[in-house]
Amino acid sequence: MQFLPNTRIFVLFLCFLSSSLAFAHGYKVGDLDIHHPWTRATPAGADVAGGYMEISNSGTSDDRLVAVEVSGVHMSAIHEMAMVDGIMKMRPLPSGLEIKAGQSVVLKPGAFHVMMMGLSKPLVAGETISGTLQFEKAGSIAVEFKVEAMGAEPNGQHNHSAAPAN
Repeated sequence: MQFLPNTRIFVLFLCFLSSSLAFAHGYKVGDLDIHHPWTRATPAGADVAGGYMEISNSGTSDDRLVAVEVSGVHMSAIHEMAMVDGIMKMRPLPSGLEIKAGQSVVLKPGAFHVMMMGLSKPLVAGETISGTLQFEKAGSIAVEFKVEAMGAEPNGQHNHSAAPAN
């Protein structure tokens, strides 16, 4: 069977689209859209991991991510990594992470993230981990963190600048 040139392009486009959709997943709660929660695979013996995603607020009032629970994890917290006096420091955000109205916040390696401590088992690429995000105004929503390969970097949809924490 011989394909016409336009048919080949269409088939390639469908393959690209289906592979892109396999990697992207999102959730909505209130005025908040949560884009592609993910984490990295961990080596045997590791008991910590980071969780990442983008949260967009299409509403007219600010909201705040105040807590995260992740299954198979002893404790999780919202953290920030920042350069202080030339030294990279990580600190928990006890009052949560603000998502201003009409803006987005990106949780990514080296910046805001969910710190997962006390993993019950290694995280394996291709699997998912169940979690719950708790927002001050929008409430809670169940999400799945997709486990990407060790050393995975955020893809193009995650490269926006993060809003400052309060």
